[in-house]
Amino acid sequence: MLRQPLLAAARSPRLRSVAEKSRFTRPVVNRFVAGSTEDDALRVTADLAAAGLLTTLDFLGEDTTSVEQAEHTVRAYESVLAGLADVTGTGLADRAEVSVKLSAIGQALPGDGERIALDGARRICQAAEKVGTTVTIDMEDHTTTDSTLGIVAELRQDFPWVGAVLQAYLHRTEADCRELAGPGSRIRLCKGAYAEPESVAFSGDAVEDSYRRCLAVLFGGQGYPMVASHDPAMIAAARSLAVQQQRSPDSYEFQMLYGIRPDEQRALAAAGHRMRVYVPYGDEWYGYFMRRLAERPANLAFFLRSLTSKK
Repeated sequence: MLRQPLLAAARSPRLRSVAEKSRFTRPVVNRFVAGSTEDDALRVTADLAAAGLLTTLDFLGEDTTSVEQAEHTVRAYESVLAGLADVTGTGLADRAEVSVKLSAIGQALPGDGERIALDGARRICQAAEKVGTTVTIDMEDHTTTDSTLGIVAELRQDFPWVGAVLQAYLHRTEADCRELAGPGSRIRLCKGAYAEPESVAFSGDAVEDSYRRCLAVLFGGQGYPMVASHDPAMIAAARSLAVQQQRSPDSYEFQMLYGIRPDEQRALAAAGHRMRVYVPYGDEWYGYFMRRLAERPANLAFFLRSLTSKK
């Protein structure tokens, strides 16, 4: 019942302003966001690597409204990728990659938005290739799916390791999985976090059913499935499919968000699974944070408890 109001709040400039100015908000946000700076992102990445966990870094920002803003985001990615190679003198590029929202690098700009996003994504991929790591292109609401997959296809001509995200709640996703599960593909499968009409998206238990079908396609294919879920049932399904398909431990991975089920993240890594943590950082945290609250009621309960705490 709360999901739609929270997603609406994520788009409210007024509520964003209130949240960003509240002295109560930052301690809670810090559970889900590494910090505001590149140094924060690299510090958290190093800590997670020491615990046996992989990382994907997301420089927060979306709904970019200017070429200058898009350029700022591209440069932030180029910088953090260079930082992964240099940090602590030993480098973290073999433990971390980056995730990129095309809306943050200009996809929705009028006129040449897709070209601007493609050019920016190419620069980020070049920076990743230089330090020996990879890039995954995030997926957003359903109106951007065709554009995003088209840009991924363009990028993969030069960077065949570029990953893509598919959202199980969309009706189309099982077919997309079949099309994209070929040799060398890297597909992150998530349930989906945007408010979508019934005409294009499943709801309720049907989302889990779709997720299981998509998992079966990806694990039965020739690519590298990335299982992005905190749901114990979906994790168990993926582990079962890995056994059925005789998948080696390095041929797939699990992914979870920073701050959610950290004990389970470490347990999966300790059991020999590749476990990657999605680590966002930067000042543009409000929309990301509100979607995390909308996805999982336990997150909202945690937030509300923090508001009433005297500590």
